[in-house]
Amino acid sequence: MSSEPGVTAPWWTSAVVYQVYPRSFQDSNGDGVGDLRGILRRVGYLAELGVDVVWLSPVYRSPQDDNGYDVSDYQDIDPLFGTLEDLDLLMAALHERGIKVIMDLVVNHTSSEHPWFTESRSSKLSPKRDWYWWRPARDGMEPGTPGAEPTNWGSLFSGPAWEYDEATGEYYLHLFGRGQPDLNWENPAVRQAIYAMMRWWLDRGVDGFRMDVINLISKDVRADGSLADGPVISGLYGDLAQGTINGPRVHEFLREMNREVFAGSRDAVLLVGETPGATVEDGLLFSDRRRGELDMVFTFEYVSLDRGLDKFDRKPLDLRELKATLGRWQAGLAKAGWNALYWENHDQPRIVSRFGDDGAYRVESATMLATVLHLHRGTPYVYQGEELGMTNAHFTAFDSYRDIESQRHVAQARELGQLSDDQILASLAAFSRDNARTPMQWDDSPDAGFTTGTPWITVNPNYTSINADAQLGDPGSVFHYYRRLIALRHTDPVVRFGEFTMLLPEHPHIYAFTRSLGETRLLVLGNFSGDEQKAGIGRRLDGETEVVIHNYPDPPLVAAGNVTLRPWEALVLRQLD
Repeated sequence: MSSEPGVTAPWWTSAVVYQVYPRSFQDSNGDGVGDLRGILRRVGYLAELGVDVVWLSPVYRSPQDDNGYDVSDYQDIDPLFGTLEDLDLLMAALHERGIKVIMDLVVNHTSSEHPWFTESRSSKLSPKRDWYWWRPARDGMEPGTPGAEPTNWGSLFSGPAWEYDEATGEYYLHLFGRGQPDLNWENPAVRQAIYAMMRWWLDRGVDGFRMDVINLISKDVRADGSLADGPVISGLYGDLAQGTINGPRVHEFLREMNREVFAGSRDAVLLVGETPGATVEDGLLFSDRRRGELDMVFTFEYVSLDRGLDKFDRKPLDLRELKATLGRWQAGLAKAGWNALYWENHDQPRIVSRFGDDGAYRVESATMLATVLHLHRGTPYVYQGEELGMTNAHFTAFDSYRDIESQRHVAQARELGQLSDDQILASLAAFSRDNARTPMQWDDSPDAGFTTGTPWITVNPNYTSINADAQLGDPGSVFHYYRRLIALRHTDPVVRFGEFTMLLPEHPHIYAFTRSLGETRLLVLGNFSGDEQKAGIGRRLDGETEVVIHNYPDPPLVAAGNVTLRPWEALVLRQLD
């Protein structure tokens, strides 16, 4: 992305995006579920934080099998969250404060209750039959019996990726839950229906889209129309990745979408794609603006480094791997393309519990992690509660979990019989998506001020000490540190456009890099440990420096080209000469 004089950079290069997961943000009517009018009540909070964009997780009409990522009507609001008029009020309030709104676009699949699918499954002769992926049983196999599925793919939510439909004697594909059948993007009518829906939302005032698993929309179809089995890496089923991730027509489809939906308005909107399995090379293809596809993508590479054979298999994080991965993305998208920077979202555990210390050093590790991320080149995304240093739920019972992915993991793990219940619970405590979905902690009143009713999922009991009300009045809080980081991106061109150079790549505990633009250089240091660490920076500290941002109240320990970092300390210095 150019930073040369006279070249106008896209507006989102200086922006910070805040993700709202409506179900867990703020309840306004006492039913225990967050809603649009609840978000409206908290617009002032978002403005005080200083964010530029709000990304709304799905509020479309839905049976809520996957908390809204199973859409049954793309052009209506689920009554659980309110009405279209409520959304209009919310968007108007945010726009009035200069905050843009992007909607979550879930178009790899719909709900099985969407009228398109209802019609598709009604008959093999239905005009919408090929709007979805229908296939017969394997040759020589009895339909509906184990192993007769058209491919051996395992669903991303455990179990097989095909569901047998007795009415027509065929299977439909669902990469996620069985209530989330995959749309067939090979069919031009499907694409045109989606583009029409997107234009409708733009006309209503939204400022862009976060595109859910958008690199899965193109399947690798063989000449005879079949799909190939995947390798069995672990468990009972084959890996679907090679047949679904970054398929042969995905770039064609995205370029067509740009032509059909955004002609004349492309520079005004933000398009960010969730792209599981995407490499740096893929990220460049998706986000190089000259190609007319996306503005940036969410990579899964660095949030998979502490996982083993599957997403619930925990292993220790090696900081050297994290630096190598993030550094590779910084280098790969330095001249063209753009990075989306995130630690958390509705699918990831809380970062302070994952990579930090959610006990004695919660504040220090939360602010250190924020510093390191926000000083990279790209657009930062903040997930609700991250700016407070909210922690994992630490549930100790299976019935505390509400997430469909977690529930199916338990069922499959028990079926395999290789883990005890205690081990399964430990894996959920580390990686369940419900860790991010406990209600927002507003104050120390009952249920954290989230609802006057019974919350849909248990509130984290630490809300009495970790909450927005307490932090708003504390200048040393995680909240106010995030405010400073966000303001820094707004005002400092080095943070937005500076060249990234990794330092100390083999140090096991210190994350260090510089950002340089013209004659100005920033040095960024983060201690990823609970012990004191020494960083020998040498010439990079020659001359006079000033502290840009620092997460300890006492002055940093800098002497003779060396920095001593206290537990979870973060420090950003500006070279003045």
